[in-house]
Amino acid sequence: MPHSDRLQLRMGPFARSKHLIAAKRQRGLNIGMNESLRLADEHLACTRRHFLGLAAAGVALTDLPLLFADDAAGRDLLAREIAKLSYLTPSAKFRNVERHKPLPYKLPKEDRLRLGLERETWKLEVTADQESNVELRNPLSKEKGTALDFPALMKLAEKHAVRFLKVMTCNNIPEPLGTGLWEGVPLREVIWLAQPEKNVRRLYYRGYHNENPKQIFQSSLSIGRVLEDPPGEQPVILCYKINGQWLPGERGGPVRMVVPDAYGFKSVKWIQQVFLTNDYQANDTYALQNNDIDSGMKSAARFMVWPKVVKAGEAFPVTGVAQCGQSGVSKVQYWLHPTDKDLPAGDRYFEKGDWKDARLLDPPEKWGSMLPDGKLPPGMGQFDENGKPNEWPPRNAIAHWAALVPGVPAGKYDLRARTIDRNGVAQPMPRPFQKSGGNRILSVPIRVFGS
Repeated sequence: MPHSDRLQLRMGPFARSKHLIAAKRQRGLNIGMNESLRLADEHLACTRRHFLGLAAAGVALTDLPLLFADDAAGRDLLAREIAKLSYLTPSAKFRNVERHKPLPYKLPKEDRLRLGLERETWKLEVTADQESNVELRNPLSKEKGTALDFPALMKLAEKHAVRFLKVMTCNNIPEPLGTGLWEGVPLREVIWLAQPEKNVRRLYYRGYHNENPKQIFQSSLSIGRVLEDPPGEQPVILCYKINGQWLPGERGGPVRMVVPDAYGFKSVKWIQQVFLTNDYQANDTYALQNNDIDSGMKSAARFMVWPKVVKAGEAFPVTGVAQCGQSGVSKVQYWLHPTDKDLPAGDRYFEKGDWKDARLLDPPEKWGSMLPDGKLPPGMGQFDENGKPNEWPPRNAIAHWAALVPGVPAGKYDLRARTIDRNGVAQPMPRPFQKSGGNRILSVPIRVFGS
């Protein structure tokens, strides 16, 4: 398989100790950790509970002490790391996709205040597209002194604030950028303040762009998606908090758009302008860059921890993370295939592989150290009044998974993983094309040596 099809390997935060790094390298354990997620701590805790349960049931796991540190120094380190657990990605540890020069949040404070890049001075305009025949009774504009400011947004939040989990993903990058608890006001509440009358089919919106037309980054949505949510879906929001804290400039603060079911390019940062239009066409910056701008997020499985070298005949643990797209995830599967054996002929998407079920792990005990006691706040979308998920894993978020792979003969193998969505469709189907988001089946190499 070409290098581009393989998940890039990095050492994760859980393995920062020289003691554990040395032990893992000696025994050949890979900690696959893309810097965009930075959730290895919580991941290892979730999978630790799973594999310790197997061990308690009498299953022998050669690599379990290595994976979870059975020596005294390792147990102490494990205890310290578990205290830092986080299903949610701390804001500062999100992977950034940035294109502005200079970056707006790095401007001097006095400039940010002048340009509306701080809560004290932020304003949002909702006006008619001048090239359209939209009719608004009350356009929100700076010129008329009616633009929405941050106190007015907070007044709306007193009645309309919503919170939900969302994994932020770029459709051209295989790994998610981070998972957040996003809070904001549904965009529709602000649209109605502008009192649209007729001839509205889409919204165009953009963020601050250094007053440089060449740096404009914009996106669009149908008016229907903004005003009405599909069953079980969360609303498009003007977001002002992440993980219970004010949205920092690096994440698009003071206010950004967050579109729960879409890739990150729809969730424009530093939002300042919304235009209502009767134009039937999209104007997204990504559309001009040869992308499908109407595609919802896809489901995909990614590896987190696996051994690169194991002993013949011995079972070994493998773990990963599943990104849950618009059709959800019902299961994760893995497939261990000898490298020297031909793949099924004409099987472009590995549908004929000898796939085995992994286990989707339960919701985490602690969601993030940023939250009081690690607990989610009340009034969460995707959860019932008792704080239980309406479905697990929730769409547009992530889940951890684990598998105990039975022992195999000596040789070289490729290990693959995939999701099965709630319609019973296996990754990368039903939308296998990169233009609508990447979810190719990735593989990692494993070498099995003889006894």
